[in-house]
Amino acid sequence: MHGVQGAAARAVGLAHAWFRHEDPTSRVHDVSLDPRFQHRGVDLLWQRSDGRVLGVEVKGDRNGRRGNYFFELVSNVEKDTPGCFLYTEADLYVYALLDLREVHVLPMPAAREWFLPRASEWPLRHVHTRTGALLYTTVGAVVPVRTVQADVAGAVRFRVGEDGTLSAKRPPRKAPPSPVAPSTGSGEKDVPA
Repeated sequence: MHGVQGAAARAVGLAHAWFRHEDPTSRVHDVSLDPRFQHRGVDLLWQRSDGRVLGVEVKGDRNGRRGNYFFELVSNVEKDTPGCFLYTEADLYVYALLDLREVHVLPMPAAREWFLPRASEWPLRHVHTRTGALLYTTVGAVVPVRTVQADVAGAVRFRVGEDGTLSAKRPPRKAPPSPVAPSTGSGEKDVPA
């Protein structure tokens, strides 16, 4: 369980770097242990300097080099609990790629609304997690980072330096569709690792 908690703490730390970058005088409140927010899928409240308060869900992934997000669809198969990606009421879904020190910010519910009609396009993966003597299974969709970053309006990503400074990683943006798009004939498609 320590490994899971350690990864979560590192993910929150990277998220804090992004919050400081975006709004240096803002405040962040950890509500991850508050039952009023747990069932809403909200880990943090980000109190912006302009008075707005945004709910934030934070996910940490130790395997960022694979180039995929793992959108949690079933949190615990054994208990039949839904995955956070499906029910979070957060305004922002912060996905931290721990090995790359990257913070990816996805607007919610826009990211979920984009994903749901396309859910069958990506493979599902089962991940087993041990917490003490208990073992549980999580199911998620493996979705390419570059696809989400290009297709979801407002999605951004940053690399966090060892000193906490951020540098933007600009995703390739798709051109708006033209009335008659030329065919490339390649038939290539992103295949997640």
